[in-house]
Amino acid sequence: MKRGFVYKDDKTHKFWWIDYSGCSFAVGYGRCDRIGTFGLKEFDTEEECRKEAEKIIRSKIKKGYVEDENFDFVNRLYLDNEEYGLNPKTSHPRFAEHFREDFYYSECDEEAPFGSDEGHDTLTGIYEYIRKMPDFDFDAFPRKFIEEACGMTYVAADTLDAEEVQEMSSDMMTEMNMVQSDIVTYATAFAQIKITGLISSGLKERGIQAIKRLSLIDGMPWNENEIQRKMIDDLMSFSFTV
Repeated sequence: MKRGFVYKDDKTHKFWWIDYSGCSFAVGYGRCDRIGTFGLKEFDTEEECRKEAEKIIRSKIKKGYVEDENFDFVNRLYLDNEEYGLNPKTSHPRFAEHFREDFYYSECDEEAPFGSDEGHDTLTGIYEYIRKMPDFDFDAFPRKFIEEACGMTYVAADTLDAEEVQEMSSDMMTEMNMVQSDIVTYATAFAQIKITGLISSGLKERGIQAIKRLSLIDGMPWNENEIQRKMIDDLMSFSFTV
């Protein structure tokens, strides 16, 4: 269950929301003109979770927060709490609704969007940037991250011709640049949806291309596997574009 509250006086205008179900709840809070802070708490039973959530809600109301029946959960940004890791409740509602497989929240599955070192670094890098720049340019980030943060050459996934990709990957440095570029590109695509609930049409296309090209590189554990196919299908069917 999601419930949103606001507090307003002469000096401040704040929000607070809670999403509780199962054995955990997430909260988001802060000034209405900021992204805010996110937290997550887990319990042994659903009953414990519900009671604690209701206790906190009563406390907020006592402090002057007023429930907003029309609280906008969609037009806001969502960031995971580093202490608790990736979680559907601290992801944009559209991401949580559309990307349901557990691997989307994995931080150790190398084939998952954020499970590899490169994917994880991409997501955390975006979190750092977007707190400073809410109008962050997701489309430009893969090249910027590869070239400025990693000191490598960005190689766009312009071709899916198997022979051409194999020829490019025969050079060790080019192959390394391709792999890094592909992982950062599709991780950025998923990150944009996870944070904003939207994806640019160009980044969506490049993300799909990157996943497909990665499967063509020798030595990669990607060839026609289930996770790859699911990621492509889910990206293709996600319809909220900008």
